[in-house]
Amino acid sequence: MISGESRRLAGVLLVVFPTVIFGGASLLLLLVTQEPGYVDNPIRQDLFRAGHAHAGVILILSLVALRYVDEAALGERTRRLVRLAIPSAAIILPVAFFFSVLSPSSTAPNGVVYLAVVGAVVLATALLTLEVGLIRSPRGTGAD
Repeated sequence: MISGESRRLAGVLLVVFPTVIFGGASLLLLLVTQEPGYVDNPIRQDLFRAGHAHAGVILILSLVALRYVDEAALGERTRRLVRLAIPSAAIILPVAFFFSVLSPSSTAPNGVVYLAVVGAVVLATALLTLEVGLIRSPRGTGAD
């Protein structure tokens, strides 16, 4: 059974999802219109594409993980942390990719790209915590 907190967060994530769709349409428009500073800048194209892909995939992962958080043998505070950490990575990682090449004349990412390491650590920690909680959980219950 999914908790009210997980259900509310799932609702928020589904409301946010159209922003990822809008981002994909924006990237497509930049390609179709042959926008200078985008089509002639391979590093910018690659990092914008990576940011968009990470946002979408991690949002979907967040929705899937919510199904399991309430079954994990974790304390309520830890559940809350896991619930929020996974979608937080869906923000941190794309920010690192997008903001590291904001300038159309960028030839290399700036230091903001290292924020991707923070996002990866947040995501990995949350997923490992969820994994341990699920392994420790007696089958069929969410009890501690």
